[in-house]
Amino acid sequence: MARFRQMKTLQKFSSVHAQVHDHFSQERHLVSRQEYRERRSAALAEWRAVMG
Repeated sequence: MARFRQMKTLQKFSSVHAQVHDHFSQERHLVSRQEYRERRSAALAEWRAVMG
């Protein structure tokens, strides 16, 4: 919390960070390389559509 002056700002950041991390964080060790690439591409395409 050292860089955040207000708790509200920290909570906003944490909320957004958690959503983005969950979207992109995939359990690489549990899937094949091809499936990982497909999921990663789909996540990136969705992110670009949202941010676009």
